[in-house]
Amino acid sequence: MLASTAITIHQGFRAVLDSARGLTVACQISDGAEATRRLLFTSSANWGRFVIEDRSSEKGLPVRRSVRLKADNTHEYAMLIKELQSLQHHHGYLPREALYELAERLKMPFFEVYGVASFYPHFRLAAPTGTEIKVCADLSCHLAGARSMTAALREACEHAELGGTVSIGETSCLGRCDAPVAYALNEQIYRGGSPAAIATLVQRLQAGQLAPRQSLPQAPDNLQIDPYRAAQPFAALRQLVERRHFSEVIATLKASGLRGMGGAGFPAGTKWEVVRNVPGDTKYVVCNADESEPGTFKDRMLLHTVPELVLEGMILGALTVGARRGYVYIRHEYAQEREVLERALQKMQQDGLVGERILGSELDVTIEIFESPGGYICGEETALLEALEGKRAEPRNKPPFPGTYGLFGKPTLINNVETFAFVPAILLRGAEWFKGQGQNHAAGLKFLALSGHVQRPGVYEVPLGIPASELIFDHGGGLPPGRTLKAFSPGGASSGFLPASMVDIPLEFQALAQVGSMLGSGAVVAVADRVCMLDLALNVVKFFRNESCGKCVPCRTGSEKLVQTLGRIAREGGSTHDLDTIHELAETMQLTSICGLGQAAPLPITSVVRHFRDEIERHVYQRECPAGVCF
Repeated sequence: MLASTAITIHQGFRAVLDSARGLTVACQISDGAEATRRLLFTSSANWGRFVIEDRSSEKGLPVRRSVRLKADNTHEYAMLIKELQSLQHHHGYLPREALYELAERLKMPFFEVYGVASFYPHFRLAAPTGTEIKVCADLSCHLAGARSMTAALREACEHAELGGTVSIGETSCLGRCDAPVAYALNEQIYRGGSPAAIATLVQRLQAGQLAPRQSLPQAPDNLQIDPYRAAQPFAALRQLVERRHFSEVIATLKASGLRGMGGAGFPAGTKWEVVRNVPGDTKYVVCNADESEPGTFKDRMLLHTVPELVLEGMILGALTVGARRGYVYIRHEYAQEREVLERALQKMQQDGLVGERILGSELDVTIEIFESPGGYICGEETALLEALEGKRAEPRNKPPFPGTYGLFGKPTLINNVETFAFVPAILLRGAEWFKGQGQNHAAGLKFLALSGHVQRPGVYEVPLGIPASELIFDHGGGLPPGRTLKAFSPGGASSGFLPASMVDIPLEFQALAQVGSMLGSGAVVAVADRVCMLDLALNVVKFFRNESCGKCVPCRTGSEKLVQTLGRIAREGGSTHDLDTIHELAETMQLTSICGLGQAAPLPITSVVRHFRDEIERHVYQRECPAGVCF
């Protein structure tokens, strides 16, 4: 008989396991029931998954539940993804034999290891057979001619007799939307691809050479977000360590109106307050640097321009809520930005600003940089937590929310790069300073990524609430000569499309919500005339279909059905039944999908049907594409 061990079960039960596996034990369940229930604990191996048979159900029938217990190998699970990354770096892929050895070493079932390895797009289960080129096929690159570039590249490689050694395919957004067309060459990412550059690329491939690594884009100067341009750096952290005014920090953030800048827009101060008020000795802080939505690249700029502000914001958050450990979850495609962040973190560790005994105090905060193994779904906060725990990045049902039940079941503060980067300036300059930066009844500053058909794409630090017209025409330089604005996406792929007639709308949360859109990820994509809106909607819906984790049926099946319906209309026209199907699918997905991916996936086509109905009906009923793209 083993000693009694307290085990927490995710469904809210607390039980005492009094024996080895396979025996019936009496357990108290803290689900509100007074009576002690009789449970049967069984497990196939000593690795933390048990089947519970509740023999005290209302109907007197056993109810079986498969749950994961907080077992002793939590650390091994958390290390799984890093172990897989190390194996792939060594072998170039994940050999099956190496996965068996890893499972044995971590004392995990092989199917668990394989299930994680096969989930993430950047893990390879087969050895590479040559040079691999993947061209970004998503929104901004699609507008820049990614389809033509891919076709021309295939033709050039065949003409150069490279067909047997070079494979060419498509990939999801690579985060270089400001310099399309982006492509990955053996995992190295390049921007600015075009048909004109193909000849040089093919010549290098014939010579067995790769193009040199591109440098980071030039960082903007004099950002208002930086409070240290003429002052001692890390003053906000120094003040907090000296004064310990944690409640005042939260009050200032709440008064400032700072909201989460990753998409949901939840009030930042309220989130910090929730985590601080949850009892517990172990808490975490997580920075979501996994922006992967087409058109989005603002956090990429912040990571290589002001990494110290991002890290300082995390440390301030950790100290305020009572966390001693933090993680920066950064997307796989941001390798150069990760290097900049690592150097900044190392320098701060050397200066005593992070780690043990911060600034000579008894306060400790450790920060670790965690490279994502890929997948847009990892940007969803609970899917991100699952990845950090070494699992498949499948979103959790809510509630509970991460603020009370987050990483490893502990209270967790999650904000994105931009939100954390704003915190030092707000604490030093005050809530009123930040609130006064906005326009059109909005509070604060905002970083917006502008791409598509504009002359000066890039990231712009602007007042929250700036009209879209001012961003596109004043900051972005307007459209190319001879082109006019037809539509724009105000907040990334998930925000849908608005017509040019609405271009004066303020880019802020409430104004966009009132017209059925959202500020989303802070990505504005301008669309010029002579673009087929059906083709554009199909492109974005394909992205969501491709990136669905597949956990819930409405998203997995609904996104595929949308792609099939739109594709058929684009090839051969349709009927009223097709428009009805689109509406029904959209309604079902928005009401029943577990996370924001499935809920937002229909917005590209529903917004196009709403605002460009005449163009869609010409496709459906007349088999006519005004832009000459379809049929």
